[in-house]
Amino acid sequence: MHPSIQVTFVEANGLTFETLTCGSGDVLALCLHGFPEVALSWHDQMLTLAGLGYRVWAPNQRGYGRSSRPPRVEDYAIERLMEDVAGLIDTAGARRVVLLAHDWGALVAWTFAARRLRPIDRLIILNVPHPACFARSLRHPGQMLRSWYVGFFQIPRLPEWLLRRGHAELVGRALLESSTDRAHFPADLIEAVRENAAQPGALTAMLHWYRAFVRGGGLRRQLRIGFPTVETPTLMLWGDLDTALSLRTTHGTARYVRHLTFVRLRGVSHWVQQDAAEACNRHLREFLGPAAAL
Repeated sequence: MHPSIQVTFVEANGLTFETLTCGSGDVLALCLHGFPEVALSWHDQMLTLAGLGYRVWAPNQRGYGRSSRPPRVEDYAIERLMEDVAGLIDTAGARRVVLLAHDWGALVAWTFAARRLRPIDRLIILNVPHPACFARSLRHPGQMLRSWYVGFFQIPRLPEWLLRRGHAELVGRALLESSTDRAHFPADLIEAVRENAAQPGALTAMLHWYRAFVRGGGLRRQLRIGFPTVETPTLMLWGDLDTALSLRTTHGTARYVRHLTFVRLRGVSHWVQQDAAEACNRHLREFLGPAAAL
């Protein structure tokens, strides 16, 4: 890990978040990781953002790393996850906020921006569709087949047993085998992901995100409420060789976002920050500009 990135523990929403920090200033760039990642997945983007003058926080979200790990499925309801983001923003006390998110973090970020729990100045989404678009895409057998693992994760205990074997070997392998270039994944990131998943109770907490959203009715609740238009200027980066989410899932996004910039990254996997780090960072610089200008 680059020496300018530090580890701190942030109290927010009644929980403790192990958080990677970099840079300084009164404009916060808050980076939300996905499954089965950890905060370290934002390493290269943190350095880019800090170079633009942002104060960057990348927390291990609830259930991950040395952050708090509540035990119940309902502790991972989408409403609780949004409250975590609001709490982190409140604790930071920044003048302005940029929210960046990938995978599960992006699902939280989409919902957070639509519900407007706190003002955010820019939204950056990596390889997760808007929840309403995703729900609609599930009518197509192709996407249902791609999402098979979500149903598997609803089963108690069995997914944890399978994924934890061999110091979570399957978790690390899943990242590498779905990447378009394994060389883009540094060994320390793969080890951090495996080490995290191998901790007692960690995989159960991580899978509870899926269980709360499907079995616990989180997606149904959000669809029932409906999705107001996201007014925040939004950049959506999409690796088009995503094995879990087809490009079709992004269709119709502009219906839910007032100011949308969509960038298709050809030949790039779901793991955009690693497989296309240089392109990703270039688009971040172009979309955000210096923090002082925000």
